[in-house]
Amino acid sequence: MSLRAELLRLGIRMLLKRRSGHLDVEQWRREMRAIERFVPRPPAGTLTIEVEAGRLAFHQVTTEASQPDRNVLYLHGGGYVSGSPVYYRHFLWRIADALRARVWALRYRLAPEHAFPAALQDAADGYHWLADNTPDIGRLFLMGDSAGGGLALCLLLKLRDEGKALPAAAVALSPWTDLALAGPSLQANAKADPMMNVDDLPEVAKLYLAGTDPRSPYASPLYGDPAGLPPVLIQVGSDEILRDDAVRMAEKLRSYNARSELEIWHRMPHTWQLFAPVLPEARQAIAQIGKFISKLRD
Repeated sequence: MSLRAELLRLGIRMLLKRRSGHLDVEQWRREMRAIERFVPRPPAGTLTIEVEAGRLAFHQVTTEASQPDRNVLYLHGGGYVSGSPVYYRHFLWRIADALRARVWALRYRLAPEHAFPAALQDAADGYHWLADNTPDIGRLFLMGDSAGGGLALCLLLKLRDEGKALPAAAVALSPWTDLALAGPSLQANAKADPMMNVDDLPEVAKLYLAGTDPRSPYASPLYGDPAGLPPVLIQVGSDEILRDDAVRMAEKLRSYNARSELEIWHRMPHTWQLFAPVLPEARQAIAQIGKFISKLRD
């Protein structure tokens, strides 16, 4: 583990004060908007455009390495109540480079204004639009982080159940797969996790589910049947409270598809890949994603 990673963990602990009491979603969103201007810009040669597709909107990111027949649908994190592609401009170009693809980051509807299954329906509609408007579904990939990683896995289950063509592969970064909150690491790693506050999760889940059974596979993919799904790479940090969401999901996926993989990165914080501008382990993890996709498709 690098010195930068240790310093990052310390910095996260100092900046993210542990909340107590009621979770204020509007404050969370305001804090996100306040940091937007500090998100690093992509380098020269990167093209980011907003694409309207009916009621849907994407941020399409391409670099000089992007090939028009390779496309990625990206689903952002934020606990289903916050987040937007605009906060990922420092990261998505790196994915486009590593996968030699165009990245389509979807702006899906958020809870509590739009509770389950709004996000999943938007993800499905976005996927179908891409499948109809990209040249080769065999080179269409799915990716997401945190809640977006869980959403990506839910989308795979929905597509499979509806008999739709599946993407070639998927990648889930620190995915939230169990909204029933039954993972042992939620408590075991509560003090070790420098970023996530376990006390927030029940309220966030309640806002998103709006009365839906948390064990519904379309909300918590851990409780779904993964038979017939494409290969999935899951990356998670060893100290995350969501570690066991990833581990248990990967075990189920690999029981049906031996090409699925799990990477547990020592002491990495939640979605550490997003710290690529300053963290060598983030850049290494992104390179691993590129290798996973390349060995499946090239």
